[in-house]
Amino acid sequence: MPWLPLHKQEQYRERYKALKPSWQPATEVYESLVAGYLGPEAKVLDVGCGRGGVLERLHPKAALSAGIDVDIPSLREHRAPAVKRVAAKAEDIPFANESFDLVICSWVLEHLREPEAAFREIGRVLKPGGHFVFLTPNALHPIPLLNRLSPGRLQRVLVPGFYGRAEEDTFSVVYRANAERDIERFARKAGMERVSLHYIEDPTYIAINDFFFRLGILMERFIPSRCKVHLVGDYIKSHPGNRPG
Repeated sequence: MPWLPLHKQEQYRERYKALKPSWQPATEVYESLVAGYLGPEAKVLDVGCGRGGVLERLHPKAALSAGIDVDIPSLREHRAPAVKRVAAKAEDIPFANESFDLVICSWVLEHLREPEAAFREIGRVLKPGGHFVFLTPNALHPIPLLNRLSPGRLQRVLVPGFYGRAEEDTFSVVYRANAERDIERFARKAGMERVSLHYIEDPTYIAINDFFFRLGILMERFIPSRCKVHLVGDYIKSHPGNRPG
């Protein structure tokens, strides 16, 4: 049995909300941003859609919902059959220029080995004025930083046993687009500019019991704001006459 299954982590998140009512988990901030850009005429693409994600719940709010992923079993097992699914990489999106009003991705940027190409493709398929919304770990937080220094070994050892994630759902991470400076550079080259970038704390990643939960809360007090564990970003594709230089 894993030390920190998802349901247990969510219980600690609820406890943290009670202690800090203004706090929202990154997943809630991300979903709220995505929902805000959906509407009866919106066309949305989920890059790295997996088996569901936010479109599993929100796809009825859009005119068209599509998803791409390199993992064929995940595409077959997607929990929202109405979402159009295609096997493809973020670096080579098989849709025409300016096809979507919104491109989203969660827990994807950390896996990209060619993030500049992926950002370029996302910018290409977005309509001018369209938004790119993402959720990803912050490479400057101690947990991703340890994983970076251990060439993925920490992830391979801890994720299946610690969090109970199946081995086939554990993908290697490289963190090449997981710091503000890198994201800004890739976005600008792709013709996008920042609307918002949220740095979101979460003390529950080590909360295997009450002691470690309290330890996680204590650690958060000393971690600088720009090093919080999660990044939730919202970038907009500029109109042709107003592209960032």
